[in-house]
Amino acid sequence: MEAWRCVRKGYGHCVVGRGRYPMFPHHSRSLGRDWTTPWENLQRCCWNRHISSCMRWPGHYYQAPYPYFSSRYFSLNWRPPCLFESRTQFQYCNWRPDNLSQTSLIHLSSYVMNAEGDEPSSKRRKHQGVIKRNWEYICSHDKEKTKILGDKNVGPKCEDSENKFDFSVMSYNILSQDLLEDNSHLYRHCRRPVLHWSFRFPNILKEIKHFDADVLCLQEVQEDHYGAEIRPSLESLGYHCEYKMRTGRKPDGCAICFKHSKFSLLSVNPVEFFRPDISLLDRDNVGLVLLLQPKIACAASPAICVANTHLLYNPRRGDIKLTQLAMLLAEISSVAHQKDGSFCPIVMCGDFNSVPGSPLYSFIKEGKLNYEGLPIGKVSGQEQSSRGQRILSIPIWPPNLGISQNCVYEVQQVPKVEKTDSDLTQTQLKQTEVLVTAEKLSSNLQHHFSLSSVYSHYFPDTGIPEVTTCHSRSAITVDYIFYSAEKEDVAGHPGAEVALVGGLKLLARLSLLTEQDLWTVNGLPNENNSSDHLPLLAKFRLEL
Repeated sequence: MEAWRCVRKGYGHCVVGRGRYPMFPHHSRSLGRDWTTPWENLQRCCWNRHISSCMRWPGHYYQAPYPYFSSRYFSLNWRPPCLFESRTQFQYCNWRPDNLSQTSLIHLSSYVMNAEGDEPSSKRRKHQGVIKRNWEYICSHDKEKTKILGDKNVGPKCEDSENKFDFSVMSYNILSQDLLEDNSHLYRHCRRPVLHWSFRFPNILKEIKHFDADVLCLQEVQEDHYGAEIRPSLESLGYHCEYKMRTGRKPDGCAICFKHSKFSLLSVNPVEFFRPDISLLDRDNVGLVLLLQPKIACAASPAICVANTHLLYNPRRGDIKLTQLAMLLAEISSVAHQKDGSFCPIVMCGDFNSVPGSPLYSFIKEGKLNYEGLPIGKVSGQEQSSRGQRILSIPIWPPNLGISQNCVYEVQQVPKVEKTDSDLTQTQLKQTEVLVTAEKLSSNLQHHFSLSSVYSHYFPDTGIPEVTTCHSRSAITVDYIFYSAEKEDVAGHPGAEVALVGGLKLLARLSLLTEQDLWTVNGLPNENNSSDHLPLLAKFRLEL
């Protein structure tokens, strides 16, 4: 411990106990929890004095690596060889000389978990590595008999049809650089170089190119990066891009991009959740809804409605989250509604900032929610304690929002004035107003879409939760791809009475990971995954 205290102060301890001497010619610098010094000084020091060992080189300090020194196994008589010139970059270097012993002098790494709020040992820096994600192919309509196949070179032999349209969808929160820097406490586990946008964007683009989805739903897309790099790069890959920036002074927004070769654009419908005349809706989140026409030469096909959003994060404001969701569903209902009264197939993606099984999640899947007596912080399932939480008001949002409890736009009808013998008396008008008010005070929310989640959110063999986001504070699922299930899959499902044109069949999904899987590669972001979210990916079939 004496040697350790000396190192923290920039001194080493003499081997034979003759006192202290300056260990480095210049002051060392702190990088995160690790103390660093330029390599020239460290090499000179290691060569001229008895330093124990250089075990690994996990990152870079400017152009010179910063070392982790081990306090084990190396004798005092061993000196590290001068194998390279100064200012040469290394990522990993393992030196294991033959003359190992239990003697050592110092330990330079300060990665010790003492302070409250530090990461547990499971979150300490791990070696660089890649976690493989497999395609899970789904061939059966019957959920009880659904067969999940592992990653194979060829896909499974699913039912084939001449009149079909297959397409893939990716949903990905790519982590805005400004938000990353404003919330740096969430990324204390990361090495600084992997947090730079110049490092992150090539990795994100590489993922997008690798998976080659037909539709991209991106969240936390920073405006300046979108204009300068993201949009030009995606357009060069054959995508058409639509973007909706958050309101106010927020630097990011949502984007939907689709392949020219697969779809043509019918309509673009941005949704702003901020309303200056409604005190509840004082947040700057947005949504984006596109109506896309599949390009099929052999047969006419229905349009596909694709929605993307990033709901409010605040775990204690479930009233805002539910209202934002209702506004998005109302826009989807308006866009997806066909002339014959039916709804075209829907794919709804995004970061919903709600966990599986929460009231908000259940509302999306089941099509109904009775929120009477529901604590405001329990809506998204992120808040564990209900102490001090108020109950959701009835109704949640005011009538002047113009959205009904069925999550559709209300048509403002002006009564016609006609002079007839059966004109309503003043008393009858008052009774009608009372009835309308009583109906609007219902605590039941509904929507008329039969939506299923692409993912099951738990691994069937172990019951361990799947994870879509992972940083220093948490590892949970908040990202989803919801879709309109086929008619056969919605029997008895709320909203099944609503006619669908065709419907979507889930063919495959890219497997998710556990929290333990992610911490084996130092969580997110890391050297290979440059967001704190994982991309979600699904393959669908539209039967014509």
